Amino acid sequence: MNRAKLLGLQALVMVVFLLIWHVVTAYPLFGEVKTIQFFFSTPAAVLGRTFNQLIGPDIYWHLGITLTETVLAFVIGSAAGIVFGFTFARQELLAAVFDPYIKAANALPRVVLAPIFALWFGLGIWSKVALGFTLVFFIVFFNVYQGVREVSPTVLANARMLGMNERQLFRHVYWPSALTWMFSSLHTSVGFALVGAVVGEYLGSSAGLGYKIHEAESVFDVTGVFSGMLILAIFVIAIDAVVTMVEKRLLVWRPGQNSTTTT
Repeated sequence: MNRAKLLGLQALVMVVFLLIWHVVTAYPLFGEVKTIQFFFSTPAAVLGRTFNQLIGPDIYWHLGITLTETVLAFVIGSAAGIVFGFTFARQELLAAVFDPYIKAANALPRVVLAPIFALWFGLGIWSKVALGFTLVFFIVFFNVYQGVREVSPTVLANARMLGMNERQLFRHVYWPSALTWMFSSLHTSVGFALVGAVVGEYLGSSAGLGYKIHEAESVFDVTGVFSGMLILAIFVIAIDAVVTMVEKRLLVWRPGQNSTTTT
């Protein structure tokens, strides 16, 4: 599909959503207008508040803290997930022994862990990084593990017949096979790293976008809450775009990689 057409359709979805929001909050379709606006605000008010925050200096201090926590959680969690995913995929005995423990750890509700991390690491950035790490690690781990396990036995047999050693197998067989799975998980992990940072700030912090959202919520400022969420969404999209750029550079060999930009 032509890229301009795709962007136009994406913009159309946003316009339709804003129009529906405006109609619901501007006309008494579901009750008194003031009551509806108290609970849902209006798109104009949210966009106006967001614009005013983005042109002011205060929001960037909070955004910088949240993005620092997000990037640390994303990088550390992804790196650990990749290393452990490859290791467990290649060591069947190790994977079998630790399988129930990994599944049990993944099943733990992360919100329950937030107060524990705050107790262990304090109310600084590292308790938020730890929470984000737990969200990112398992997503990347399971995808990399599955990607390595999905390598065709025929391809492996042919590679060994050609005399490849373990290092060459890793570079030319296992790594390319896992890359697609890995980047699929990284796109999801960006959002989860941010969720970990914001939830941690929401539960206990004196700075960050999670703190700002909690502050607005405590005084029933729905416009402030939605504005904070919009700012979060903008920067998640920006971070995801960076991941996409890296993905295109590393997966340039993949068939159909640029299919979305063709007519």
